[in-house]
Amino acid sequence: MVATRNPINLGAAARAMANFGFSRLRVVNPYDVAFREARSAVGAAPLLRKAAEFSTIADAVADCRLVIGTTSVGHRELQHSVRRLEYGARAIRKAATAGPVALLFGSEKFGLSNEDMSHCHWLLRIPTLSQNLSMNLGQAVSLCLYELARDPKAAQALPGKVKPATAAQTEQISVLLLDALRHSGYVNPLTAASTEEKVRRLVRRLQITGRDAPVLLGMLRQILWKLGPEP
Repeated sequence: MVATRNPINLGAAARAMANFGFSRLRVVNPYDVAFREARSAVGAAPLLRKAAEFSTIADAVADCRLVIGTTSVGHRELQHSVRRLEYGARAIRKAATAGPVALLFGSEKFGLSNEDMSHCHWLLRIPTLSQNLSMNLGQAVSLCLYELARDPKAAQALPGKVKPATAAQTEQISVLLLDALRHSGYVNPLTAASTEEKVRRLVRRLQITGRDAPVLLGMLRQILWKLGPEP
């Protein structure tokens, strides 16, 4: 983090690191008061106490094989290639298997300067609605680290299959529901057959699961019990 001035952003960034499993925070020329105050951030204090402080970006990234800068783009004319977060994160995860990778965040007011960016191999941007809008620094750090920590395979995984209710359970629900409807006067004796068909089709369209069927049956039995004997 380069020239960060707000202790809240420092604390938020450190807490995001702790949340997503990142432990090596390096700060370059932080505003001293902000750095001291941030060390009391809930959940981030241990990480901030271990943070390494540098006077130049060159020193901070000296051992890194890949250096990525972050930018909102805006009206600036950039001399680097820029990748969206979801694509850049893939490249970073792959590169990290070969050696340390640095992700640079600039100051709240100005972001990374052209000189700061000259240390970068390429730039990363979060796809906001407008490229002229910048995000809060702490939020930007959280989003980037989440994307880096996220398992793409988990995001593509299908949810576990839930067994549907059996035909017998579905019919039980239909029968009890029809009993309650007759008790309430909803069913017209002249159109009872048609109503029964509609209710059965409706219940089956609901695609009730096996685990929900007993709950619905219990609800309907309780309703019928409360209603008492049919008039």
